[in-house]
Amino acid sequence: MLNSAYKKVSREDLQFFQLTLGEGNVLIDGDSLNSHGRDETEDILCPPEVVLIPADSGQVSAILAYCNENFIPVTIRGAGTGLSGGAIPVFGGACISTKKLNRILQIDEDNFQVTTEPGVVTEVLQNAVREKGLFYPPDPASKGSCFIGGNIAENSGGPKAVKYGVVSDYVLNLELVLPNGKIINTGANVLKNATGYNLTQLIVGSEGTLGFVTKITLKLIPHPKFDKLLLVPFKDAVKAAEAVAEIAKSGITPSGLEFMDRDAVDLALRYSEEPPFSLEADEEAFLLIELDGNKNAELDETLESVYLLLQKYPVGEVLFAENSVEKERLWKIRRGIGEAVKRKSVYKEEDTVVPRFHLPELLRFTKSLGKKYGFSSACYGHAGDGNLHINILKNDLSDDKWKHELPIAIRELFSEVKRLGGTISGEHGIGLVQKEFMDIVFSPIELQLMRNIKKVFDPNNIMNPGKIFPD
Repeated sequence: MLNSAYKKVSREDLQFFQLTLGEGNVLIDGDSLNSHGRDETEDILCPPEVVLIPADSGQVSAILAYCNENFIPVTIRGAGTGLSGGAIPVFGGACISTKKLNRILQIDEDNFQVTTEPGVVTEVLQNAVREKGLFYPPDPASKGSCFIGGNIAENSGGPKAVKYGVVSDYVLNLELVLPNGKIINTGANVLKNATGYNLTQLIVGSEGTLGFVTKITLKLIPHPKFDKLLLVPFKDAVKAAEAVAEIAKSGITPSGLEFMDRDAVDLALRYSEEPPFSLEADEEAFLLIELDGNKNAELDETLESVYLLLQKYPVGEVLFAENSVEKERLWKIRRGIGEAVKRKSVYKEEDTVVPRFHLPELLRFTKSLGKKYGFSSACYGHAGDGNLHINILKNDLSDDKWKHELPIAIRELFSEVKRLGGTISGEHGIGLVQKEFMDIVFSPIELQLMRNIKKVFDPNNIMNPGKIFPD
């Protein structure tokens, strides 16, 4: 996509980048440009003009200052696992990779903190702190490949958010390179901070539109000693959604409470190398329920309470994971749904979130909308938070309907989400693909306030342009 406000990358620009980073860290070959022109969002491709790979905040500062002065658009890229098009360089320009900013700088066991660079894989960070008996709970489905910097950009969540919260609940301080190359700290490495505006929380979830995060200080907690996991099949999908609110009202706080409809589970099992169970004909949905804590006996009592609560619902045979291998196999089914959907069909994933009591209404509406517009959907997500991922499958839907009618259906879906008191993204961000629907959840004055904030940080609009705001 061309924009006359931006300058195309020239030979002189490439020479500056090579002098700053070294030739091996400035990529212009076709394969590199194409691989950095897409993420996990649908089938969109917008290659940058150059890929830059800095190794420290000083190099990031020099690159951004140069791009800002020369009106070269910049897109920050982590692992490329995003689902909203946030890392796609829609205006070309420079794509800056964080893959060499990949060090865990300090694990502070005394203060329960970790300081890391953005290019560290989330699961690597979790494993490193766990060796010290500490716990960083946010665990997106792609935790084995996504970078912590991307999690900051999107304010990621994951299954454990129902008990432990999302990324923003753990970020204490950020080192941020502004678009003009200046380096600031947004907060302090303390648990309480009422000093001025909370710039840290402004940056978390800002999708790389305000600056480049080069260091992150996270709060940690003690790692729980025990966990229990069970898979509960329901013969009525809406009843499964109703059970989510009932569990919460009972005072039980699971560490994971995941909803999966039959279509989602069927796809995950179909593409699984070792299916841990098979579907029965009358099973419409599943809840994957995890409990954790430090006293095994108390967990057993809570587990018994869950069993008693579920007896009022039409459930099938409950599958209890007896050991770590069985637990991993069940979680692998849940985490594998997104990839299975992608293998089955072209799709669009809508990251809706409503108050969890309204989940049954949202599920009913989604399925009726599919009948109205002729699409099928695989629904799953973090039910304990009211966060439902709605994967709309193209299958044999015509290109014309997919292009022209489906956006109308999605607008109807998001309008219902808004009516139910929810919003259009729980953890994937707005990025490129959802920005046209922002008017559903925000008034013109609210959107203008956000645009004004963007302009204060980035007056030349070089940082991830074309994202979040409607055209």
